[in-house]
Amino acid sequence: MQENIKKEETNKNKKPNKKPMLILIAFYTLFVAVSYIFNFDSGIKMGENFAFFAIDMIKLFPPAFILVGLFMVWVDRKTIEKYFGEKSGLMGHLAAILLACTTLYPFVVVLPMAAALSKKGARLSIVLTYLGASAICRIPMTIFEASFLGLKFSILRYVISLPLIVLSSIFIEKIVGRKYMLNNPELDS
Repeated sequence: MQENIKKEETNKNKKPNKKPMLILIAFYTLFVAVSYIFNFDSGIKMGENFAFFAIDMIKLFPPAFILVGLFMVWVDRKTIEKYFGEKSGLMGHLAAILLACTTLYPFVVVLPMAAALSKKGARLSIVLTYLGASAICRIPMTIFEASFLGLKFSILRYVISLPLIVLSSIFIEKIVGRKYMLNNPELDS
């Protein structure tokens, strides 16, 4: 047991190798630049799509990070532990689903909020429920879906999906919970 913890600590102290990522970025940039030079449509389209999404993310991230920062400052750790912590039980999962329903941002912005919940003392399974529910039951997406596929379909999808999310998040917590707590000692206190 002690050996495993020591191995995890030494693996944790190793710095990740950034060379492969830098090589991929350089290759992508070179490919797009050559595509513009030789008028290769697929490469040009890739560059335009990247620029479009990068601009969207630049517009989207600052307000999202400001909201997450305000959440970290304004919401007390005891409040998070009460509604999302170890003792919250099924009501914590319900609270996570309700919080996820109010999410208006794309899924990429949900990750900092999940990290903030985790740092404030939320249980791992509830954070996973929040992540899963935010991918499935955002109110704007549901309204759009119900207008095209019908209200029955949306309700049926919720009735099937949400219990599966809760069950799978509890199952994942049972599997990786101890390892998660070992890797995040600040969550123990």
